[in-house]
Amino acid sequence: MSGIDSHQFHDLHPDTENFRADVLSGLAQPRKALPPKYFYDARGSELFEAICDLPEYYPTRTELAMMQSSTQDMARRLGPDCLLIEYGAGSGRKTRVLIEALAPAAYVAIDISRTALRQCAAELAAAYPRVKVAAVCADYSRPMDLPQISGIAPRRRAIYFPGSTIGNFTRPDAQAFLRHARELAGAGGAMLVGVDLKKDPARLHAAYNDAQGVTAAFNLNLLTRINHELGGDFDVAAFEHHAFYDPVEGRIEMHLRSLREQRVRIADQIFTFARGETIHTENSCKYSVEEFAQLARAAGFTPEHCWRDPENLFSVHYLTVAA
Repeated sequence: MSGIDSHQFHDLHPDTENFRADVLSGLAQPRKALPPKYFYDARGSELFEAICDLPEYYPTRTELAMMQSSTQDMARRLGPDCLLIEYGAGSGRKTRVLIEALAPAAYVAIDISRTALRQCAAELAAAYPRVKVAAVCADYSRPMDLPQISGIAPRRRAIYFPGSTIGNFTRPDAQAFLRHARELAGAGGAMLVGVDLKKDPARLHAAYNDAQGVTAAFNLNLLTRINHELGGDFDVAAFEHHAFYDPVEGRIEMHLRSLREQRVRIADQIFTFARGETIHTENSCKYSVEEFAQLARAAGFTPEHCWRDPENLFSVHYLTVAA
């Protein structure tokens, strides 16, 4: 296939009503919070790609180097003629490395950002014309069914979830997510998942508080999106990016902190903010290798192998489902 046409693109994107309901519910909580999946409008996706290239942000380049050095072993374990399903396709940089080694029967890209997904799927379809490509714009954090792809008989389903996005879930939610992934993979299926490892808090702090302020712009863009799509009246300049490492929870927390007392209107509802009050926008949980293996086992996977970089910054886990 040389591109993505209408019957290959499946739009299950949450509508504006879902976005509004989640925002109103999150801001009404005693500790205000918003789901990180809403970062990824067109501008948010652009900013995240810029974050991935920052000198302080080690996960992307570390994982990409691991994929380049270990992809043949990964492909051997996954085996030929699989249906490769990627959660959070993004720009597809790491995906290309895996597709070239694996030559899957078909590839399904799933992402919540419609613009980024269309571009990624079209580029991959053009680059690998022998691989059938389908794109699904959806919230992959929830259970879902895959579209039918005609003309293939895959040997197994293999889920690819790079980028340490698993860390955005709390540990109980991560276990539930992995359980859904195991069900989607099915009997005899497999999963490759990128997991950020515990490390020096100073290194983590720098990665989420870059000197150029790109991560801050990414975080604040969520308020801009609410203003644009939901008619909110956030004064974006009256909030600041605040990210820190919580050693007890083993995670980075990202917040938007109010710089003054203020009131915000969204959909005829008023939300008040005290000076210093925050909106919790994202977690990024860090694991030891064994901690994540235990989480995978609890979700019904069998951890088979783990690759780590020489500095022990990042890991990629190969999980299987019993036949």
